[in-house]
Amino acid sequence: MTSPRTCLLLLSFFFSAAAAADETFPQPAELQPDVEFWLHVFTEYGNDEGVLHDNRNLAVVYERLAMPEKLSRRERRRRVEKRRRLLQATLRTLASGKRDHLTVEEARLLALWPADVSNLTLKGAVGRIRFQQGLRDRFRRGLQRAGRWREHLNREFSALGVPIEIAALPHVESSYNPDARSHIGASGIWQFTRSTGRRFMRVDHVVDERNDPFAATRAAGRLLAYNYSITGNWPMAITAYNHGLAGVRRAMRKYGDTAYVDILHRYDGRTFGFASRNFYVAFLAAMEVDQNAEKYFPGVIAEQPTDYSVASLTTYVSVSGLTQALGITPAKLALHNPALQATIWQGSKYLPKGYELRFPADGLKQSLQQTLGSLSSDFVFEKQLPDLFHRVARGDTLSQIAEIYDTRISILVALNNLNSSHRIRSGQRLRLPAAGPAPGGRGPVVADSVPDEEPELAEVTAGAMVSDLASSFLSRIQTALLSDPSDYRVATDNTIEVQPLETLGHYGDWLEIKTQRLRDLNGLTFRTPLNVGHRIRLDLTSVDAKAFEERRIAFHRTQQDRFFRQHVISGVTEHTIRSGESIWIIALRKYHVPIWLFRQYNPGVDLHKVIPGTKVQIPLLIDVELG
Repeated sequence: MTSPRTCLLLLSFFFSAAAAADETFPQPAELQPDVEFWLHVFTEYGNDEGVLHDNRNLAVVYERLAMPEKLSRRERRRRVEKRRRLLQATLRTLASGKRDHLTVEEARLLALWPADVSNLTLKGAVGRIRFQQGLRDRFRRGLQRAGRWREHLNREFSALGVPIEIAALPHVESSYNPDARSHIGASGIWQFTRSTGRRFMRVDHVVDERNDPFAATRAAGRLLAYNYSITGNWPMAITAYNHGLAGVRRAMRKYGDTAYVDILHRYDGRTFGFASRNFYVAFLAAMEVDQNAEKYFPGVIAEQPTDYSVASLTTYVSVSGLTQALGITPAKLALHNPALQATIWQGSKYLPKGYELRFPADGLKQSLQQTLGSLSSDFVFEKQLPDLFHRVARGDTLSQIAEIYDTRISILVALNNLNSSHRIRSGQRLRLPAAGPAPGGRGPVVADSVPDEEPELAEVTAGAMVSDLASSFLSRIQTALLSDPSDYRVATDNTIEVQPLETLGHYGDWLEIKTQRLRDLNGLTFRTPLNVGHRIRLDLTSVDAKAFEERRIAFHRTQQDRFFRQHVISGVTEHTIRSGESIWIIALRKYHVPIWLFRQYNPGVDLHKVIPGTKVQIPLLIDVELG
């Protein structure tokens, strides 16, 4: 029998743990209605229904709406729009001031709002009706799947100092579905975009570790630890996972680092939409369900992790040889190695050197390492097969593809007989230089036949929603550089903060003006250097701020993507500045880190006025084994 003293100690422990959780993941009372909304979405509303609600005041839920999964997207949209129009008509009537002789429907809608609701508030609500599909069934399935990787997650996050409660985040992102793909190209249980994923793991046409829950979990831990090092608190670090560090830092500067309610309810950043505003509160709801699964889903049982045999490849290996040695089919090997791309299974690429191979230990006669060591020389190779073709993925551009294969846009255009618009489409098969000219094509490729610019449009796949197309510019801003805390926006006074890699020549090109105009505007002599972190004024007479920002972000995205195709961030170390040291010496010579990446890890450090004793964070880089 447990003694009273033991009971008191246990109660003390649990209360202390709860208090610590509240301190790590604060839940202000003003956010509770939002958390409750997502609790209902995750645990009460099934996948075959949804709710129409106010997208700002989540306590206002107008009605549940049946939405059978067998319905087409068009029919779903039609049903939602029909009910939305009826609700809007009623709200307009109430917004006109009507409060007496109400119909049953008018009285019902009015009762959803506070008794003193103003006509102005109701008028604004007319345009804020949103449909949210229920996620109960998906969440339950996610609780089951999560068991496969929970032990691995706990180990990785604990080693990085990341709270293991953030294991709830994939419930929001993907329901722990490793096959999850988003319309903006995010992939895997952690929904990494390509550009963010490349910082922490290999993402290319041979290996895409975003789809490997083990590799992606390690990368997610590093990304979250990085976000926390910049924001200083977990609510904003989690919000940055969705919205990006730059936007979160702008919100924090405006309202305060821990003004969570003001940021989530009042911040009006251009890309701070519904998903960003609700990401943290949805996480809080998911955490509640994740930690109390039996309460919300009685009888749910988490799947057990697979006991894997793991081996790192020291050479290039053919699929046929490996599967023959293991006595299994390629499909079975692929099931446990989801990072390997179609090029591997189609036979146009070998399993790459350095890849960490996995297979269930109980399905092997000997360890993977022993099997690899016994492979015939007919199945192991010192070099990778050359690339002959590229299958265009959603979001690909010719310039990105040319960079991947170390070629030029003009060569790709000539090899594939593309027209002058450079239009490519998802699923298209592009011929690469190693395959030679296409039969019956234009003949020899002339390298300068087409300018190496990037006017091409990667077509959106059929079925993309109109709203996605309308917000494509904002989506690109939001997703291109999620892990970059630098501010690339033009301020209201038409000034910008100078970032590494930028020159007056770049600004002149993006603004379509002469650089001398910028010198005159900012009182700069011909030899005056641009100092990173300083502000300069722009002339926006030829190009507006939005177009300038788009060109600027595209430039930095290209530079960073190129770097992270060859390097991956494996960790972080702290360096204390000594007398006589400069940032350039430390970053470039000692750690071989480019200044732009150093600044991303130390956005508050003045590169030109560093004081001995200052502690700076240095990302540790490893080279990616290409091929």
